[in-house]
Amino acid sequence: MSDIKLTLVVACALIDADRRVLIAQRPAGKAMAGLWEFPGGKLEPGERPEATLIRELHEEIGITVKEACLAPLTFASHAYDDFHLLMPLYICRRWEGQVIAREGQNLAWVRANKLRDYPMPPADIPLIPYLTDLLM
Repeated sequence: MSDIKLTLVVACALIDADRRVLIAQRPAGKAMAGLWEFPGGKLEPGERPEATLIRELHEEIGITVKEACLAPLTFASHAYDDFHLLMPLYICRRWEGQVIAREGQNLAWVRANKLRDYPMPPADIPLIPYLTDLLM
């Protein structure tokens, strides 16, 4: 067996009152720049996925989320060339504050059946049917 680097990233599908999902465009200079993804990020050592999301959602888009408002929906497992990504996807319908782009990224509120209109990293694409089933 080869030593494959396993990367654990957690993502969140924020769902607004109109049943739209928030996606963010990866900024220039980052890997996969220009592609759209669900907000979230890498776990810090010793950090639980829910704590990561609470921290990342505050850092990236300025909102405050309570752990009780995060519900696991599904996960992605995707083999990239140089690492394997494992990504739990949570949904969140309640938060405090206004969604704002704090890291220079573009944001879009999108209906689930329109998510495929936005180019996404390969790991994110298999998550779309779960959101479509949930929201349509």
